[in-house]
Amino acid sequence: MTTRAHVLTAIAGIATTLFILRLVGRQQLRSKYALLWLTIGVLVLPLALFPHLLVTVSNWFGVAYAPTTFLLFAIGFLLVVVIYLSRELSQVEVHLRSVAEDLALLRASSEAEREDQ
Repeated sequence: MTTRAHVLTAIAGIATTLFILRLVGRQQLRSKYALLWLTIGVLVLPLALFPHLLVTVSNWFGVAYAPTTFLLFAIGFLLVVVIYLSRELSQVEVHLRSVAEDLALLRASSEAEREDQ
């Protein structure tokens, strides 16, 4: 990569980090998700600062084209995120169903009390 590409990657990383922190400050992103994305940013930052690191890691895995290694890790990370968020969504759906059932029972009880009066 050229020096320009390294600088652009570093600027993009810093801008993304600031954006994540801004979302947390405005309470639009929970801290546990912000921690996840900030950790990824910290792990990617050395690749921007030391581009030969990616080549070294690619050689360890036997990959001839270094950006392929980066894309493989990115796809793997996104797969883990999707699975985690699917699990979270499933838990929210179960909780929402329980709350809806409780609300229906309360409404039925309230209507029954009104009819008795």
